[in-house]
Amino acid sequence: MSPFDSWGLFMAFLALLCCPGSGKEAFEKPTWTKQLVVESGRSQVINCSASCTQPENSGLETTVSKKLLKEGAQWKLYEVNVSQDTILLCYFTCSGRQEIKRFNISVFSPPKQVLLTLQPTFVTVGTWFTIECRVPSVAPFETLTITLLRGSEILYNETLRGTTPSPQEAIVTHNTTALRKDGHHNFTCQAKMDLQSRGGHLIHRVSDPQVLEVYEPFQDSQMAIIIAVVSVLLFLFVASVLLCFVLGEHWRQRRTGSYMVQAVQRRLRWCYQAQLA
Repeated sequence: MSPFDSWGLFMAFLALLCCPGSGKEAFEKPTWTKQLVVESGRSQVINCSASCTQPENSGLETTVSKKLLKEGAQWKLYEVNVSQDTILLCYFTCSGRQEIKRFNISVFSPPKQVLLTLQPTFVTVGTWFTIECRVPSVAPFETLTITLLRGSEILYNETLRGTTPSPQEAIVTHNTTALRKDGHHNFTCQAKMDLQSRGGHLIHRVSDPQVLEVYEPFQDSQMAIIIAVVSVLLFLFVASVLLCFVLGEHWRQRRTGSYMVQAVQRRLRWCYQAQLA
């Protein structure tokens, strides 16, 4: 709410106090205050009613546009268009005594979308990765709490600070190291807007779940060992087959060679015997 709006309402308040019926008796009943929240872009209906059956005069003081919808003997129903935080003053006079009802209007933009990203989505155990949650077009920041979860476990929780004159994007990031169990749980982001202290309620939104693929190096080392062992066994098998073949061939050649020597010796003996005869 701008200072000019506040000054205008203050002057209107003083004017009301200066009306007939002001003085000591005008303060017999304290000012009544109510907190209201209005979603940005929407209007609000205000019931300005008196405590007596025949009020002398009544109305609604505001710096925003207003429209009288209905009225009765002791009440008036207004529609106001609110684009920023403001104050409404509902006044009426009963038996010369003036009473004022104050409405504190807070404008908000609820979290309608929650976006979660993991960077990167494929990591090695023990390496860093980033969880980022974005909530577009939300206000006020000081009512918003963003929670990052792994399964049902809270990893990070942050309540935003600072006022926002207009809806802005809320961003929360958290860096952490990858654990083996991270690959077995979904990651989600929850955005909660608590308007209860302003007369509203609790608004809750959750992002779509995201999955992190976790890469474990020891699995590769085991696979490398298995491949190495299989390779060695295969090499030994091939080597043993080749050795058996070489030895067999060598034995065959030796055996064939001894048979040829014996045949030559027999032939020479036969020739010698033939000559003697």
